[in-house]
Amino acid sequence: MPMPPTGEQFEIRSGAALAVVTEVGAGLRAFSVDGRPYVETFDETARPPRGSGNVLVPWPNRTAGGRWHWNGKPQQLALTEPGAGNAIHGLLRHTFYRVEERTPDSVTLAAVVAPQPGWPVPLATTVRYAVGEDGLTVTHTVTNAGTEPVPFGVGAHPYLRAGDADTDDCTLHLAATTALPLGGGLPVASASPVAPPEIALRGTELDHAFGGCTPVDGLVRHRLSGPGGDVELWADPDFGWVQVFTPDDHPGRGRAVAVEPMTCPPDALNSGDGLLTVAPGETWTGRWGIAPR
Repeated sequence: MPMPPTGEQFEIRSGAALAVVTEVGAGLRAFSVDGRPYVETFDETARPPRGSGNVLVPWPNRTAGGRWHWNGKPQQLALTEPGAGNAIHGLLRHTFYRVEERTPDSVTLAAVVAPQPGWPVPLATTVRYAVGEDGLTVTHTVTNAGTEPVPFGVGAHPYLRAGDADTDDCTLHLAATTALPLGGGLPVASASPVAPPEIALRGTELDHAFGGCTPVDGLVRHRLSGPGGDVELWADPDFGWVQVFTPDDHPGRGRAVAVEPMTCPPDALNSGDGLLTVAPGETWTGRWGIAPR
């Protein structure tokens, strides 16, 4: 049988909760409870559209011109957004992950960011997906497998759904307290204070970055509200940024809304904003998840 573009599909279940995770990129292809979808999905025979479900390591979003400096040395990443001349969404989206652990309700996948043009230090990373009565929990680890400290960022690219509700009938509530002006997907000014946004999605086009995400009860909480109920995307405090993107061409749905938890904003390898650093042998761990409400 031909291999699907995203490799093996790992189904995990607990009670009425079901998620499907892909071998290529360790992406989230589906998550539902009682058959009610809480993320946009795509066909097993297709590549992830518009970054759907992608894991974004060792940086989320864009690096301008693919250029940054490490230890005073210029670095040039491959331009994976060639039309705009940028490097986008890290280095592992097209990588085959290996299974480190699998149970009926969880799967842990592992990969290594190898030293390569533009990236100087090897990083070992895992992604663990688990489903339960509280929803879906995603746990990332990043370990410095090299000999020198290196900065990095982590993000994810889920498209949220409030069940069967149309995106245009939904309202998005963000935990952010700043907005970062972007031009061509890259920062053009400093972030400015905003009240926590409440965005009616009908007729609203977004590809915007928000920061200063404030935890409540120890977690950052974003919420998509629809006529039939809500879905919450929660994250550890390290995920202090969120990108919101509303394309109108998601397969089978048209309008969709990506709510992307990120540890740093676009072009952070140059600005330094929100970057994490791991020393040799050190491991960082961070979690986010999706919970029906």
